[in-house]
Amino acid sequence: MRLAAYGRNVITAVALMCAGFAGAILLAGGGWWSLVPILPFAFTLFFFRDPERWTPEGNVVVSAADGKVTAVEETEEAEYLGGRAMRISVFLSIFDVHLNRSPVDGTVEYVKHYDGRFLNAMKARSAAENERTCVGIATPIGKVLIVQIAGAIARRIKCGVKPGDALSRGQRFGMIMFGSRTDVYLPADKVSITVKPGDTVRAGMSVIAEITNG
Repeated sequence: MRLAAYGRNVITAVALMCAGFAGAILLAGGGWWSLVPILPFAFTLFFFRDPERWTPEGNVVVSAADGKVTAVEETEEAEYLGGRAMRISVFLSIFDVHLNRSPVDGTVEYVKHYDGRFLNAMKARSAAENERTCVGIATPIGKVLIVQIAGAIARRIKCGVKPGDALSRGQRFGMIMFGSRTDVYLPADKVSITVKPGDTVRAGMSVIAEITNG
């Protein structure tokens, strides 16, 4: 099983901690109870899994995250797009793969991190108040914005790109650890949304919109 590179330090720390607990239990005569620390280590490996994905071709936009679609709406996006946009929000539970993938082909031209709160990521105001990282991508259909939003449990956002980097649709670019939300903003006049709230999507694989003008 492939593991996400972003999780190496966490996996190592959990492995050492669990080994220490197991050793202490054995020394105390705990017998088979020394196997109990395997459970948190196994979950850590499960959380940082990095499955391969097949990314569809064509004039489509794919999901930037695994999870459940919680909102699809037209809104004003002033930070990067500077106008009307379609926002697709995906909530990631602790059981979802947490790697983020680019929804489009393009060039990164904007990356900004905001410190903030750790509200439940399903709350609408978490998009403005929570810790988050914004990644703006210049594409043939215009500007596309991805927002990685930390949740009530997630306390660490990893973003592995910088302005000037080229991204391919479906390419890994970051990760949010332990429960979170990812928003994608698309030019409202260039796409037709293909998902609705309640749908389950997979990063780099599930089509969330079709390009209609670009």
